[in-house]
Amino acid sequence: MRANLELSGRTVLITGGASGIGRECALALAREGAAIAIADSNERGATETVCEIAALGARAVVASFDVRSPTDTEAAIEAVERDLGPLDGLITAAGISRPAPATDLAAESWEAVIGVNLSGTFYSCQAAGRRMVARGRGAIVTIGSVSSLGGQSGRAHYCASKAGVVGLTRDLAIEWGSRGVRVNCIGPSATDTPMIRRGIPENFVSRVMEDRTPLARLAQPSEVASVCLFLLSDLASFVNGALIMVDGGVSAGFFTRGHGRDFSSQTLLAQGVYSE
Repeated sequence: MRANLELSGRTVLITGGASGIGRECALALAREGAAIAIADSNERGATETVCEIAALGARAVVASFDVRSPTDTEAAIEAVERDLGPLDGLITAAGISRPAPATDLAAESWEAVIGVNLSGTFYSCQAAGRRMVARGRGAIVTIGSVSSLGGQSGRAHYCASKAGVVGLTRDLAIEWGSRGVRVNCIGPSATDTPMIRRGIPENFVSRVMEDRTPLARLAQPSEVASVCLFLLSDLASFVNGALIMVDGGVSAGFFTRGHGRDFSSQTLLAQGVYSE
């Protein structure tokens, strides 16, 4: 049985909506009957997503702005509300990663990743949140990561930004919860998007990412989008300030290989419970 999310008629802004998780959220919302604004540095991709949404019979617009600029963000959200109506929801899926060893990490790369992933998330939440708080209703979903919980070689800036997103989410949930606005975060693990396939060696995907995931595969963008839509909906009416991991069990344990079946014990190895 399919749950009724009752998102029809709502207006949602998605940053980073041209591809990956953001795009999948946009299409899922369109199928629910929501109106969607797509913000992305890839304007062509944003336009293509809007066309796909229109083909599903939903309203959509492209909102072009730099998430790192509070003034641009404020102006863009004002325009979105003028075109589509008051915002009911926000998903902050805009994010970048520029891997480099911490010893060699350039200041420009640090500022860019922190600027988009953390500052951009705050400015989007701030501009949308002002309006939601004034109206006494709204829901925001920020996008963290498994990297919100721990380090990953070559991604000092990315991990710092995603840990910061969780702290920001919890603060806003406390500040705005009593004023009718819920703020939650999801923490995806590796998701099967074109960016992952372009940027990660295939043998690392199969031998490391999938091997260390108890569900034995990458997430599908639609699976992540489903959790975002749940958090936007009234089904999550008492969920506020939460970090929901959408990671197939990656963060449930540690030192795991073989889809969680590496029991790491000489005794169990000798008993034949598992093999190396």
